[in-house]
Amino acid sequence: MKKHLQDSLVIGFALFSMFFGAGNVIFPPYLGLESGPEWLAGFFSYFMADIGLALLAMFAILRQGSPDGITARIGRIPSTALMCAIVLCIGPMLAIPRTAATTYETSLAPLVSGFSPALFSILFFLLILLLCVRETAVVDIVGKILTPALLIGLLILIVVGVVNPIGPVGEQPLVENVAATGVEAGYQTMDVLAAIVFGYIILKSAREKGHTTPGAQLRVVSGASLVAGIGLLAVYLGLTYLGATTARFFDITVDRTFLVVSIVRNLLGQAGIILFAVVVALACVTTAVGLVSACADYFSGLSGGRVSYRTLVCVICVFSAVVSNFGLNEIIAIASPILSVVYPPTLVLIVLALFGSRIRRDWVFRLAALGALAVSLLEVVRTYTGVELAFLDLLPLASLDFGWVLPAAVCGAVGALIPGGRTAAS
Repeated sequence: MKKHLQDSLVIGFALFSMFFGAGNVIFPPYLGLESGPEWLAGFFSYFMADIGLALLAMFAILRQGSPDGITARIGRIPSTALMCAIVLCIGPMLAIPRTAATTYETSLAPLVSGFSPALFSILFFLLILLLCVRETAVVDIVGKILTPALLIGLLILIVVGVVNPIGPVGEQPLVENVAATGVEAGYQTMDVLAAIVFGYIILKSAREKGHTTPGAQLRVVSGASLVAGIGLLAVYLGLTYLGATTARFFDITVDRTFLVVSIVRNLLGQAGIILFAVVVALACVTTAVGLVSACADYFSGLSGGRVSYRTLVCVICVFSAVVSNFGLNEIIAIASPILSVVYPPTLVLIVLALFGSRIRRDWVFRLAALGALAVSLLEVVRTYTGVELAFLDLLPLASLDFGWVLPAAVCGAVGALIPGGRTAAS
């Protein structure tokens, strides 16, 4: 029992710091500013769309025995395509470069003017490369060494901000729909997608620590998820509140990173800027370590071992270093439409995976995911091309960006009516 609890804490701390990365530093304070007096509602929407769904994904992985089990029943080719899209999103295309861009803009730029972002990206990913080379040590490095320092720095900032607020909470929200804004911010963190890929290294770590049976893995990973969830709840709540107290000084045109740096400077002065630089760097390094390791592990397995883990770590670090030079705001802008398409079918499959043994027909998975994908594609087309698709507003939950739920449910029900029992993934 003692080993079970100890391993749950170590893996839980690792999971916390893997989730708490670039987006988790910059999105909650900005959401608090946007939400004003409704910051609690904004926080709740954000937390459920972020960590609530991410932990649901972790339990779905445990239920299926592996991350691949979540997508397997839509067919081999669609499953591989979706998993590759997920891994690329939370990997070298978006999330990993964002960790370097955030570290540069919030940790280095406020302290050292004129430092080359290209040189910084090289140094940042050289560090990540060194930390990821020893694949089996990733979880212990993150869980035992980096996370305690990260938590201490965050708690200092939050406690000071609660005891001595920057100003009063805004009198009215700065956005029309606080709940939808919170959901969108939760999407941008990419933690739900990351949970699927983190599942590879979390399950591997549990097995390497001697928890080889499904029951033992369930206990350890469930305990770890609880530890991570409680830690993230406290940190997100505090950061959202800090953002809500800045309404006297900023509006929604403020740059996200500038807002965060300003909060720190107001609360802790120049010494706080140094402390926060360390906190952000730790948060982004821990997330980057987890993501690079998980992505390399996935693609190495996909290649059947023909491409080694270490080779893929090198390739991912080099590619991510190049993309990180686009800048944080540009990466966020690129991510928005991509995530709006990838998230809905992934969420549908996560929910269905929790009840996988009770759903006999694979057509339920295939058509439900297709229904969610179709609606999400139409939403993106409308948002980014200006095409009028007013019928999308008539869908239930459309105001919360969950308009795809009903079409997915209807398509899944149609799939249940297609003759034939459960089919093998093809």
